[in-house]
Amino acid sequence: MKVSCSQEDLGKGLAVVGRAVATRAVIPITSNVLLTTEGSQLKLAATNLEVAISCWIAATVEQEGTITIPARLLTDFVNSLPSGQIEITLSPRSRNVELKCARYEARISGQDAADFPPIPRLSEGTTVRVKADELRLAINQVVFAAASEESRPVLTGVNTEFDGGEVTLAAADGFRLAVRKLSLDSPVSEKLAVIIPARSLAELNRLIGDQVEPVELTINPKKSQVMLRLRNVEMMSQLVQGTFPNYAQLIPSKFATRAVVKLADFLRATKSASVFARDGSGIVRLQIMPKDGKGKVAVSARAEEIGDNLGEIDASVDGEETKIAFNSKYLMDVLGVLTEDEVALETTTSSSPGVIRPVGKDDYLHVVMPMFVQW
Repeated sequence: MKVSCSQEDLGKGLAVVGRAVATRAVIPITSNVLLTTEGSQLKLAATNLEVAISCWIAATVEQEGTITIPARLLTDFVNSLPSGQIEITLSPRSRNVELKCARYEARISGQDAADFPPIPRLSEGTTVRVKADELRLAINQVVFAAASEESRPVLTGVNTEFDGGEVTLAAADGFRLAVRKLSLDSPVSEKLAVIIPARSLAELNRLIGDQVEPVELTINPKKSQVMLRLRNVEMMSQLVQGTFPNYAQLIPSKFATRAVVKLADFLRATKSASVFARDGSGIVRLQIMPKDGKGKVAVSARAEEIGDNLGEIDASVDGEETKIAFNSKYLMDVLGVLTEDEVALETTTSSSPGVIRPVGKDDYLHVVMPMFVQW
């Protein structure tokens, strides 16, 4: 194997696949990165057995070959080098890899690529394409609501349902629910639902970056794996097995009070209250007060022996006066991912879930369980 590529391209490629390198490797070789020549490109690949990421960079290939090298060692060394061409040479009689760049060189002991876990490339199954910018925003608005604890594995994933020309992403952790709909480039022939790990979608979001080309998703026939294809990058992820809860029944069908507020005002008032909520069980209190078609929302928090605060924002209120309390983090999370100028808060009772929706769009909703407080 003899190949050369730019230090910048190799560094970026290693950063991409490095996210899939096993940190606590049950199989030692999964802490390595696989280098393989493919035509006029150098393929980099890494896997932790749950997620695999492959990346292709431009290269000049003089002699084909493949080898695996300790990922952290290679990445740290490449990042320490000056800009310029890196020559990578694998000795035909050993597994030693020599790297040269300007006046720097190193020799690294590699391992046989045949021992590296195979990374499948799905050639059959259901394939859809989604606009990159829409998918990036949708993931951002949903993935944070997935559970982080493994006690209920299905809740650590995002339920992804393909139906006609639409895909619906839903995530829940038992305290909140986020649902986002977006369009497919072309409709699917039959309805399909799978659970994609939230960690995999969060990683995909980082990989999308500023890509403008559509992202391609392929679900294998067994519904056990998903292949996510971007420009010069592929990510394979295992799917979560199980049945996602019927979240539609968690969404209130009606409301007693609806307040429409400016997103920026609501977020600022919640941030101010969260300063005091930190020492008050994380509770932010909302009091919605109508007045002749208009009204206001009082956002407050208090912590015993420390203090309290109150912020008021203008609102258009339909319905009766009401009070409700939420976890400040949950409220901040959802307000932080919305992009519209106005949001609507819909409530039924102080002990019923609240619903937050962007005004002017019906493709997103967020349900938050209330907190029980003494008023």
